Parts: sequence; C-alpha cells; structure tokens
Amino acid sequence: MTDSYKRYAQEMLPAIEQEMRLVLQADGKNQPDLFWGMMHYHMGWVDAELNPAVVNSGKRIRPLTCLISTAAAGGTWQQALPAAASIELLHNFSLIHDDIEDNSPTRRGRDTIWKIWGIEQAINSGDAMFALAHLSMSRLVNREVDAAIVVQALRRFDETCVRLTQGQHADMDFEQRDLVAVDDYVQMITGKTAVLLALCSELGALIAGAPPEIVTHYHQFGLALGLAFQVIDDILGIWGDETLTGKSAATDILTKKKTLPVLFGLEQSEELQNLYQHEEANAAFVQKVVTLLDNSGAYAFAKQKALTYSHQALTHLESTQPAGDAGTALFELAHMLLKRNY
Repeated sequence: MTDSYKRYAQEMLPAIEQEMRLVLQADGKNQPDLFWGMMHYHMGWVDAELNPAVVNSGKRIRPLTCLISTAAAGGTWQQALPAAASIELLHNFSLIHDDIEDNSPTRRGRDTIWKIWGIEQAINSGDAMFALAHLSMSRLVNREVDAAIVVQALRRFDETCVRLTQGQHADMDFEQRDLVAVDDYVQMITGKTAVLLALCSELGALIAGAPPEIVTHYHQFGLALGLAFQVIDDILGIWGDETLTGKSAATDILTKKKTLPVLFGLEQSEELQNLYQHEEANAAFVQKVVTLLDNSGAYAFAKQKALTYSHQALTHLESTQPAGDAGTALFELAHMLLKRNY
C-alpha cells in the first residue's frame, strides 16, 4: 500500500465504519434483534449468535474511492460520508442476494446469511439493506450538501441500481447458455461491476462541486477502472498464483464459469466448445482447458483488454487534474488495483 493512499485509508476507514454503523443502528453496546443482527452479521460486526465480533469485511475500496475522489476534486471528504456508506451498503445488499442466487454457502470464511437463517429471511435482509442504502444517501443534506446535488446523487444512485440488477440478470442468463459473445460479456460486467465503481468516483466529484465535464471524467475513470479490475480478476482466476489469490486457480474452470478468457477461447476453438459441453469437470478437464486457452491466445487477448481499460482509466483520471495529496492517493489506488496479482 502506497503512502498517500495509506494515510487517507487510515483516516477514512474508521469514519466510513462509523457512518455505516449509524445507518444500520449498530451502537456496539446492545445486542441487536434478529432483523438488525442479520445485517450486522453480514457486515462482520457480530457472530451468528449476534455477539460482537471482528471479522474481515473487505478492503472498502468503493467508499474509499468515493471519499478520495471528493478530496481530489477539491471538496471536503467528510461531506461525502453518507454517499460512501450508501455505496458500500448497496454493494453488500447485492452480495446478500448474490449468495442466494449463486447458492454460495460461505463468504469470507463464514456461513452466508441464507445458510444460517434461510432464503426467505436473507432476501428480506437484503431488501432492508437496499432501502437503508438509499436512506443513507439522503443524509447528505445533514452534511450541508446542496439540495440540488443531493437530488442528482439520489438519481444517479437509483440509475446505477437498475444497471446492477441488469448485470446480475445477464450473468444468471449466461449460465444457461452454451455460448456467450465477448461483447455481451463486457456489457454484463459493465453493469455488474464497473458501474458501481463509476458511481463512487462520480459522486465524489459531484459532491465536491466539480464542473460537469470533470464529473464525467471521474465517472469514466471509475467505469474503466472497474472493467480493468474485473478482467484482471478473470485472468487471475485461471492463471493466478494460488498462494497469492487464496483460491485454487482451477476453480473458475471446474465450475465452468464464463469469464472473458474462456469466452474468447470458446469463440476460437471448437474443441474447447466440445469439452465444455460434454466432458465432466475434473483435474484432467482443467489441464485440457488451460492448454486450449493458451493455444487460442486467450491469455494475450484478456491481458490486452485489461491494459486497454487501464490506459483509459488513467487517461480520464489525468483529465480530472486531481488536486494535491488526494490526487496522488487516487493514482496510487488506481495503480494498486491495476497492478495487483491477487
């Protein structure tokens, strides 16, 4: 972690956590009832018995991007805290529902909400977190953000929510198809992953009072950064170092997950299509698939896509002319996400 980003993260993360706890009524003193407790459990604040716990809850990249963008665009980052909390709660609402839709029994080493309390309660918990994320955004008025900007922020939040659900719809639909075009996949990850990071940087600039053309560059920066991030994730899911990624590099292939390199390979290789449609996924299957992907140029294709999106992200960020130490931190954050190997 680089110096400017590290300093901002150390200062901002406790404030983000405090803001989210305020929205989710988590004072840390009293045991929550089950309605609130399920959400607190998902956030890593309590265990399954609803007793206080300290659990890894992720890097909070999205709210940090929002706050650092606010500062880099010349604003006061504390003003954007309700938006940062809103974005992180929106992200976590989507994870609660994703775990149900993907039938995932664990997340971050713990049982998922639906696994403990059932699908019906997990759906309701996700719905509640979505509503609370929306309410959190409206708290911008308490930070003396101009009312017109608050209305615009709420509209952009809702538009992004629609794109997120469209992306998730496409992702589930793709699982039922034998073949998916690369361009369709890019549209899907734009909705499922990139638009939320675009909202983070865009809202930061909007709350800072940046001119519309600068706000647009911040949006495009986040969008391209999100696309690059997902493509890099796809690459690591097949060719990543297991000791760094923390998961088997074979997992994406064993589950026949439709990622960018796989879809490119399927377009190029009829043999790979036959493998995916007819062969059982096992260790021998994984080895055959990796060999065919290598031969098809899938790695080089995905790597070039990641580089293209990375270049677009950095070009848009440079166009924003981000200010001072916060600007440095934003570049450091971008490079950290784009150069990662885990």
